[in-house]
Amino acid sequence: MKRLLFIAPLVLFLGLAAYLGYGLTRDSRILPSTLIDKPAPTFALESLIPEGKGLQTEDLKGKVALVNVFASWCVPCRAEHPIWVRVAEQEKIPIYGINWKDKRPDAIAWLKELGNPYQRIGYDPDHKGGVEWGVYGAPETYVIDRAGRVRYKHVGPVFGETLNDTILPLVRKLQEDR
Repeated sequence: MKRLLFIAPLVLFLGLAAYLGYGLTRDSRILPSTLIDKPAPTFALESLIPEGKGLQTEDLKGKVALVNVFASWCVPCRAEHPIWVRVAEQEKIPIYGINWKDKRPDAIAWLKELGNPYQRIGYDPDHKGGVEWGVYGAPETYVIDRAGRVRYKHVGPVFGETLNDTILPLVRKLQEDR
């Protein structure tokens, strides 16, 4: 019985150490998404900009597009925003925005200051659309194919390496596929 009291904590410790050790070998930037290769979620968001058009599921069909979840309070969103302005101007890829958990006046002022690369912006102040998309936090970016399926999800800010090595090649491949 004394031996069991000695061995049980040792076995528990070794099991916990192995589990935590395995966790350290995983890339924390990769978060799985159940949406990959499935249709974009059904959603309809009013427009962030009062005179603009909202964003809904049907807007994502018929062309390869990007969906970017952003907020004015999000520092990484501010850091990646010049990339989306450049992509919208140079790459001619439709980019749709979901303004997430934000205040409308703050988001509109933010876009006026930094530029608006989005063709449409859905306003999601209470996270209802974000729940449908499985949003962990801002920023998040999705690549949508012509059929309206989610083909890729990136959590966190997009910078040159991710854009040039992953997102743009996938977009170009999807644009070529008919």
